[in-house]
Amino acid sequence: MKLPESFYKRTDVAKVARDLLGKGLFTKAGHVITGGIIVETEAYSWKERGCHAYGGKMTNRNSIMFSKGGYAYVYLCYGLHHLFNVVTNLENAAEAVLVRAIEPIEGESFMAARRSGVINRYQLTSGPGRLTKALGIDRKWNGKSLLDSEIWIEDAGLKILNANIRTGPRIGIDYAGEDAMLPWRFTIEGSLWLSK
Repeated sequence: MKLPESFYKRTDVAKVARDLLGKGLFTKAGHVITGGIIVETEAYSWKERGCHAYGGKMTNRNSIMFSKGGYAYVYLCYGLHHLFNVVTNLENAAEAVLVRAIEPIEGESFMAARRSGVINRYQLTSGPGRLTKALGIDRKWNGKSLLDSEIWIEDAGLKILNANIRTGPRIGIDYAGEDAMLPWRFTIEGSLWLSK
């Protein structure tokens, strides 16, 4: 069952990031469905320097973050990798969750074909740029509703215990100063698909 809009419109982005662990992220391109279990996330809020919308600044790139929760925010990082984020909170709140890694459960052969040359299956979706390529996500997916049938997140029936969740600072945002140390990276302990 797809997550309802109310899941995304909650006002605590860190709680949403934590609650996305164990949920299923899926895409449908043509007749091909690919997806997996979310094992790593990071939360971002306009109130902290790690966020693209810090201070409430809207740009062409981040404008979808100012929508109500339940949309895809996809941007190009370093001119190389498309990164997929889940827009959260209410309209104009500018918060999102970066999905950093998934464990493949459907369409793995299609994902491997999209990521030609990957031999180790644990590296197929173990990073935010890797998972978007494996799922066929690029900038064209920016702004798509997660309530539709091209990209969605569903309850996979997994209950991730607090004891099995690790928190820590987010990756690659040293420029954010003290905000870089916020414990807003969430992982499922022991997952073989976590980003390195």
